[in-house]
Amino acid sequence: MSERSVVTSTLLGEDTGAPVRRTVLPGGLRVVTESVPTVRSVAIGVWVGVGSVDESPEEAGSTHYLEHLLFKGTSRRSALDISSAIESVGGDINAFTAKEYTCYYVRVLDADLPLAVDVVADMLTSSLIEQSEVDAERNVVLEEIAMRDDDPTDAIHDLMTERMWGDTPLGRPILGTVDSITGMARETVNGYYRRHYRPRNIVVAAAGNLDHDAVVKLVAEAFAAGGFLAGDEEPAAPRIGGAAPDVNTGVALLQRPTEQANLLLGMPGITRNDPRRFALGVLNAALGGGMSSRLFQEIRERRGLAYSVYSFAAQHAATGMFGVYVGCQPKKAGEVLDLARGVLGEVAASGITEDELASGKGQVRGGLVLGMEDTSARMSRLAKAELVYDELPSIDELLARIDAVTMDDVRELASSLLNAPPALAVVGPFDDPSRFESALH
Repeated sequence: MSERSVVTSTLLGEDTGAPVRRTVLPGGLRVVTESVPTVRSVAIGVWVGVGSVDESPEEAGSTHYLEHLLFKGTSRRSALDISSAIESVGGDINAFTAKEYTCYYVRVLDADLPLAVDVVADMLTSSLIEQSEVDAERNVVLEEIAMRDDDPTDAIHDLMTERMWGDTPLGRPILGTVDSITGMARETVNGYYRRHYRPRNIVVAAAGNLDHDAVVKLVAEAFAAGGFLAGDEEPAAPRIGGAAPDVNTGVALLQRPTEQANLLLGMPGITRNDPRRFALGVLNAALGGGMSSRLFQEIRERRGLAYSVYSFAAQHAATGMFGVYVGCQPKKAGEVLDLARGVLGEVAASGITEDELASGKGQVRGGLVLGMEDTSARMSRLAKAELVYDELPSIDELLARIDAVTMDDVRELASSLLNAPPALAVVGPFDDPSRFESALH
């Protein structure tokens, strides 16, 4: 490696006494680490800046399909070799696909970090994507789709994104469809792999008992195999902004012979980088973030109408969603929806109380700080700073942003989000979506 191609910088060091450091290798591959010397393990993730939003309609499900296939063998290792190499030293290896990125992660003892880097780099750079494995894994992905369909609490979220954003990259399911996976050719998946799995799109993030320079050396050697780092590109820019898809309202119904009605109200939210995201965290906590939240108290505690009730925020580069989920007896669905809309209307009109503001801030602060006790969470934070946030504020700075949220901030955001016409997704024993139309007005 030439000095021209390698750039190392210190990002911050206030939180742990050890700095977060970042190195850019040839081809634009980034290595970001945080030293946590008080543990005896390392969490390492290889994050690729590609997700289901990057797929054409013909490629629907390719990102997730490919995630499976990269575990199926390289010229050096079989699928069994990959899993047994990590499991034989007591480590964990897995992966997940999201709308806007894909992650392959390993957690091992600090002494086994060289093995972990070698295995995951081999998978990312040298997978064979053989026809026989494409055919075999097709059945596995179809089983995963069937499992999603059998679980109404999973199916309803895909139903909502499809209802709200339609046949767009953000509206289509990460898993793809039965038709798209059944018809997926090996050439399609392999072409997707070759186009998107390039050094400029990859971030290697690690947190734990490590030395940055040693990690960089391991990564450079492992990823250089086969000339993978031979290019001269700059790192891809963080995924920020872009054109938001049109928002649809109305009711989407998936008829299932379930014992519960599964209900999900969805409203347009805010983007991942919106400065109001800290106020949104407080608002979400007050509305449906725990047992003391308004929705939980009103629907479950006071009236006993549901076991599971919560609110959530999904945030992406160009848009977002704020949602409320409730599972209840089918005959109680109308009453539950009226109650949920009533709670949302009250907060939209009047905001939250001082006690709710304090409690909401406490929940967001606690979730942030307690999450940082885990090296995997620290690793994820580093990677997302590179891929989607373009900043890595210290924990103290994040706490200050949370503490700065005011009653007016939450009230204005609630008025903006909760007054918007909602969409409704329903999974349950119903045959007529029109029976729920009144709940949207």
